[in-house]
Amino acid sequence: MNIYFARHGKTILNTYDRVQGWSDSPLTAPGVETARYLGAGLKDIPFERYYTSDAGRQRETMQILLKEMGKSDINVTELPDLREMFFGGFEGLPNPDMANAAAKKMGMESGAVMFQQAGEGKIDLITMVNAISQSDEKKEAENALQIKTRMQRALHTIVQDAVKAGDKNVLAVSSGLSMLMMVSDMTDNPNKNKPLANAAVVKVTYKDGKYTIADLGDMSYVAKGKEILNKGR
Repeated sequence: MNIYFARHGKTILNTYDRVQGWSDSPLTAPGVETARYLGAGLKDIPFERYYTSDAGRQRETMQILLKEMGKSDINVTELPDLREMFFGGFEGLPNPDMANAAAKKMGMESGAVMFQQAGEGKIDLITMVNAISQSDEKKEAENALQIKTRMQRALHTIVQDAVKAGDKNVLAVSSGLSMLMMVSDMTDNPNKNKPLANAAVVKVTYKDGKYTIADLGDMSYVAKGKEILNKGR
């Protein structure tokens, strides 16, 4: 079976470069448009079950996908385990504030340098997540193991449901960092250390008790949907 995990569309807090984990904000107009493209690009896949967390941006993204696929009346299962990382005391603050604190913990000169190296795949994402967690003065931010554990718990729940029902294709909307933590010990693909774009897809294949990461950060569905929708304009 194939489980397609999609990152939510771009939000207001994304646009303002604010930390957004368990805090939440609606999609922006460009975020809605990209989600529409993703929905159009995924339309030909015969999904049998759908999941999000209880975060508004994930719910909103899923509803846009379903509308674009002509399945607005479909029931969606919510799993709180699919939430983004909880950033503790950094929630809602400017991303550079959190990045600078984590960079200092890692012995780096600035958060900008840290994010640049992360974007280039030069920093192990688990190390960066743990540095963020250790930098939280509230001592409440999740660490990498906590995120991975709950995300894989959600994955196992999704697979168990699908096995019982005989489903072959499942769609789930989650968040970038948590999706990467989920697959951190499942693949050697270097892209697991690079940030996921809004609406990027991580495709997990399950067969005979084994998980395989087929695609990681795939934007081809968005590109396909954009071509389809723009043709109709």
